[in-house]
Amino acid sequence: GQRCSALRLLCLQDDIAEATLTMLRGAMAQYRVGNPDRLTTDCGPLIDKDAVAHIEQHIQRMRAKGYAVFQAEHHLQQHAEIAQHGSFVLPTLIELGAVADLQTEVFGPVLHVVRYARHQLATVVDDINALGYGLTLGVHSRIDETITYITQHAHAGNHYVNRNMVGAVVG
Repeated sequence: GQRCSALRLLCLQDDIAEATLTMLRGAMAQYRVGNPDRLTTDCGPLIDKDAVAHIEQHIQRMRAKGYAVFQAEHHLQQHAEIAQHGSFVLPTLIELGAVADLQTEVFGPVLHVVRYARHQLATVVDDINALGYGLTLGVHSRIDETITYITQHAHAGNHYVNRNMVGAVVG
């Protein structure tokens, strides 16, 4: 639901974007939204109804601007029932045209995705730096030059390479 280390922006190189997004949508469709006291729950509530309203407004604004928004169909069917029992937002994927399209941090189960061509890596890093916030950055690559470039140029408090960022220990 809401966690400071949750991934909010995923930048995917064009070569792998479609396959990755297909797998991601499939995983999102299997998520279980609900009370975190149940072991079967993957996505818990937000802190309060105001947080829900803020994020739901963000999703609607992005949809109104024409961005592709994905929410699993079965979640849409369950949303009214789930919403009665807590401050829930459905897991949401929003495809952006550019990093700069993300104007604010969104603390909830919303993942923004930007596709880029390999030759645009430096621009993507610059665009991420221009956002003005960067607590945590994760890099997944088998190419040493890519890892070195990103970790040397990206402005983030913590850089994680080829590992999970959630639950990571600083240092």
